[in-house]
Amino acid sequence: MQSWLQPGTGPFLGRGDEVAELVSVLADHRLVTLVGVGGVGKSRLAARVAEEASAGMFETVYWAPLWPLSDLALFDAVVADACGLADHSPRDPLDALCAWIGARRVLLVLDSCEHVVAACATLVAELLARCPGVAVLATSRQRLGRPEERVHPVDPLDPDTDGLALFTAGAAAVGVRWAGPEDVVVAVEICRRLEGIPLALRLAAAQLPQRPVRVMARVLRERLALAAPKDAGVRPERHRTLRTTIGWSHELCEPVERLLWARLSVFRAEPTLEAVERVCAGGPLTAKALTEALAGLEQKCLVSVVEGRVRMLDTVREYGAMWLAQLGEDDSVADRHARYFGELVARAEENWWGPGQGAAYAAVATSHADLCAAMERLLLVEPEGAVRMVGRVGFFWACGGRLHEAGHYLNEFLQLVPASPGARAKALWALGVVRSLQGDYEGAARLGREARAAARAAGSGALVADAGYLLGLVMLLRGRPLAALHIADRELAARPGDEAATARCRLVRVFGLTGSGHLGEARAEAEALRARSVAIGEHWTRSYTEYQLAVIALYEDRADAAAEHARAMIQEKRTIGDAFGIALGLDIMAAALAARGDGEISAQAFGAGQSLWETVGHPQRGIPELASLRARSQRSARQAAGDDAYDKAYTWGRFTDPGETVETLLSLGR
Repeated sequence: MQSWLQPGTGPFLGRGDEVAELVSVLADHRLVTLVGVGGVGKSRLAARVAEEASAGMFETVYWAPLWPLSDLALFDAVVADACGLADHSPRDPLDALCAWIGARRVLLVLDSCEHVVAACATLVAELLARCPGVAVLATSRQRLGRPEERVHPVDPLDPDTDGLALFTAGAAAVGVRWAGPEDVVVAVEICRRLEGIPLALRLAAAQLPQRPVRVMARVLRERLALAAPKDAGVRPERHRTLRTTIGWSHELCEPVERLLWARLSVFRAEPTLEAVERVCAGGPLTAKALTEALAGLEQKCLVSVVEGRVRMLDTVREYGAMWLAQLGEDDSVADRHARYFGELVARAEENWWGPGQGAAYAAVATSHADLCAAMERLLLVEPEGAVRMVGRVGFFWACGGRLHEAGHYLNEFLQLVPASPGARAKALWALGVVRSLQGDYEGAARLGREARAAARAAGSGALVADAGYLLGLVMLLRGRPLAALHIADRELAARPGDEAATARCRLVRVFGLTGSGHLGEARAEAEALRARSVAIGEHWTRSYTEYQLAVIALYEDRADAAAEHARAMIQEKRTIGDAFGIALGLDIMAAALAARGDGEISAQAFGAGQSLWETVGHPQRGIPELASLRARSQRSARQAAGDDAYDKAYTWGRFTDPGETVETLLSLGR
């Protein structure tokens, strides 16, 4: 189960009976929606319910945070990604998700559905109809509107008991203790006036060092008395109470803290401290003032800083966005945000061939929602920049399994923007890589030819070479290694002038030599390319040279060497988070272990590999000539282990976390 609780949101108090009730409800209802106002604790309650339900009711729990989503065209893909499905097929993401989940007992938590209610309802209807073991737990400010939906209103805490306990704990966290029974009575009054809304109580408690409890009670009486009409109804009253408390926190902020709060609202995920400084600094927010303002916001429980990243609750973010618009800075801050993440992607591309490659992959992966926001902004204000950015990030997304998102943005931007030849060539190349990994070889080849023409128009040898790499990759996947070898040799003879593009073409050459039976030459080429990759600290290219060296070693009956190369490949792929590559590595490791006579551990590796293949939507992909190697290896492993032992080991690997099997396999070489 993924971790979703946000640090800094205070203890989980009360609701024990409610958690037990909801776990019981999930046993009989496949769609349960927790409905309540912002800040009432829906997400925290859902997390606790999911944790309890996972103990025996479900095999797996997936958590899909929906609040960062702005493009409904990506809704299904975002949910599939949250479920760990790095789909490499051209299927509709929802079809792929339903096929992958199948009959498994899965709890899917859809968090913050209120802005995508219709899309949620459609997805849920399909999942419930096609996946008999699926249940959905949703959080929203409004119901989804499905006939099978069981709506559970999430009410605030009881002000006199759990609400008081939460307020008291928050007070203690900022060094405030009740002086006596009189303070407790006043604290209860505050909890009642704040209606037991957890976020309001936490924000109020954080203000106690500046506003003692009796002063706070007096001000609350005055503020809430001036609020909207008393006949507005319960739910508007609670909205008003929370908004009043957030506005009250806003008033207690220093001017620079208010400014930082507003500017932070531009982020869709959890920005690094560097990103905050680059995007939010300016004017009165000098570097020193920004650091102090961030500490002030954290002290007031408006943000939390965890492991170098800044977290802000959705309700607090919404207020900041409203304030940013009132300041008239929404456009300028959005432009700085887009510029920063455009530069992040440019640096990632520059660092692809070198020791910064692993960090580049990580930066792109953890900034996904903000990268999407940046590209959408650039499409409005600098369309050419949007095409350049998506061309740069497309290859990273393809390697990281985000094929549907990459394909969506690349295809849309190429259709909408008459970009320059260089920007167009890069985007066409990236889209071609996506299509090739989805199995659309004809489409990938067409895009490769278009990319080559655009690259030549741009006069870029590197882009021409990358187009050649794409065309060579398609030939390999189609089972034409000699054609791939010819393409690679042609591009290398032209001397691209870019080492990264050259390395990719050299890799196609290695695969082409192996596939056409030139094992000695392939081994020499692979060892030379690996040596260069190791020397500069690069991972992606090295992983595939290790893969080819493992294949060659198997063809040459050197099982121990093949196992060592397979281990190295898996380790490199794990560094950059490539599930597709790890699945390939597990298959070749299983083949090497079978060749050594280690039938049971080979069966475990094959089982774990199958589990990963299902997450990418393909049954054991790779160049066609590997199919016979896999089949032969599986027969050898079964013969070495015996049918019963093989089946048990395969099942263990198939249904155990593949990460455990990977750790076991990597430890064999230590």
